Amino acid sequence: MTTSPRRYHITTFGCQMNKADSERMAGILEDMGFEWSEDPNQANVILYNTCTIRDNAEQKVYSYLGRQAKRKHEQPDLTLIVAGCVAQQEGEALLRRVPELDLVMGPQHANRLKDLLESVLDGNQVVATEAVHIIEDITKPRRDSSVTAWVNVIYGCNERCTYCVVPNVRGVEQSRTPEAIRAEMVELGKQGYKEITLLGQNIDAYGRDLPGTTPEGRHLHTLTDLLYYVHDVPGIERLRFATSHPRYFTERLIKACAELPKVCEHFHIPFQSGDNEILKAMSRGYTHEKYRRIIDTVRRYMPDASISADAIVGFPGETEAQFENTLQLVEDIGFDLLNTAAYSPRPGTPAALWDNQLSEEVKSDRLQRLNHLVNLKAAERSQRYLGRIEEVLVEDQNLKDKTQVMGRTGGNRLTFFTGDINELKGQLVKVKITEVRPFSLTGEPVEVRQAITA
Repeated sequence: MTTSPRRYHITTFGCQMNKADSERMAGILEDMGFEWSEDPNQANVILYNTCTIRDNAEQKVYSYLGRQAKRKHEQPDLTLIVAGCVAQQEGEALLRRVPELDLVMGPQHANRLKDLLESVLDGNQVVATEAVHIIEDITKPRRDSSVTAWVNVIYGCNERCTYCVVPNVRGVEQSRTPEAIRAEMVELGKQGYKEITLLGQNIDAYGRDLPGTTPEGRHLHTLTDLLYYVHDVPGIERLRFATSHPRYFTERLIKACAELPKVCEHFHIPFQSGDNEILKAMSRGYTHEKYRRIIDTVRRYMPDASISADAIVGFPGETEAQFENTLQLVEDIGFDLLNTAAYSPRPGTPAALWDNQLSEEVKSDRLQRLNHLVNLKAAERSQRYLGRIEEVLVEDQNLKDKTQVMGRTGGNRLTFFTGDINELKGQLVKVKITEVRPFSLTGEPVEVRQAITA
C-alpha cells in the first residue's frame, strides 16, 4: 500500500448548476482526504461532471473516458466516475458502453458522493440515478473563487420545454428553505466571500413547492421574498440570480431588484426564439410580445440594467422568416450578452422525434448570422460605459497581463485595470472606463471602497 496522497481530478461540462455541484463534490473528496490534481493522469479518482444539453459536450465525455479507460488497464486502482446529466440520462447504458466505469451518478446524488465512493472502494460497481428527495446541503464546497460563490436555492425543473432534457435528468422542483439558504450565505460571508449568485434551473419558480400562503392567497415564499430575506447578510456586498424564465418574471421581482442596493443590475432571461409559432412548438408558455414587455419593465425601473439571454436557432421546422423574427428581437432589444446555440436533438425529448429537423448547414448559417448581430449589438451596448466610473469587484489577476487585475461591474461586464492582485482581491474598486470592447472593458482605478468585513 503506498503512502503517497490520494489525488482527485474533476472535469466539469455545462451549466452553473454543474459547476456548483462540482465544487460541492470537490469539498466532499477533500473531506475524505483527497488532494486536488490539475493533471488527470496523476489522479486516483477522476470524475466527469457531464452535461447533456448539447451533443458535443456528450461526445467530449466519451473521448475523455476512452483515454482514462485505457489507463485503467495499467492502473487497476484508478476510480472512474461519471456524474451529472449524461449519467442520469444514460444510467446503466454507460456501463455497457464503458465497462471500466466504477460509478455512474445523477445530479441529485452529488451530496451522497462519500457513501457511493465508499461502496465503490469496497469493490462494487454503482449506478445511482433513482429520484431522491434532496437532503439539506451541509457539505462545504471547494469553491473555485474566494470572492464569488454560488448558492443553490431550487433544484430541478417542472417546465416541459420540448427541446430540453433537464426535467428528465434533474427531477422535479425542490426549493430549499429560506433559513437554510440564509445560513449558508452567512457562513460564506464569514469566510470572506463578497458576491453570491443564487442558482436555480428555473429560479423564478422558487418557493412554489414550499408550504404557506398570505391571507391574500399569495405564496409566502417567492424569489422576491427570498431577496428581501437574505439581502442584509453581513459581508456579502453583491447579489445575483440565474436563470430566469419569462413566464414567471414579475414586476414585483423587478421592483425588488431596483429597491435593494446589493442586487446587481443584471438580468439573465432566456427568450430562445423571437417567433411565436416556434415558442409555442418549444412549449415556452409566452409570446415575444410578453418577453418585450418584461424587458421594457426592467428598463423602466433600471434604465442602465444589463440584459443577457439564451437563444436557439434551427429548431425543427424553423423557417427563414421565423429565424428573422429572432434577429429582429435581438436588433430591437440590444442584449449585453447572448448565449447562442444551434438546436441539437436530445434523447428523450419530444422535439428530437419530429421529422421536420433542419440540416446542419442551415443551422450553422443561422448561428453565424445571429452571432454576427450579437457582436454588433454588444459593441453598441458597451459604448455607454466609455468615460464612466464603474464599481468593479476584483476577482483575479489578468492571466494575459500580470500587471492587471480583472473583475466585474454590477452589470456583469468583465473589466481589466492596472493593480496588484494581492492588495485588491475581493475589493470594490471605482474604475474610470477608458476602452470598450463588445464583451469587456479596460479602465483606470480611481478609488478603492473598503468592503465591509463580516
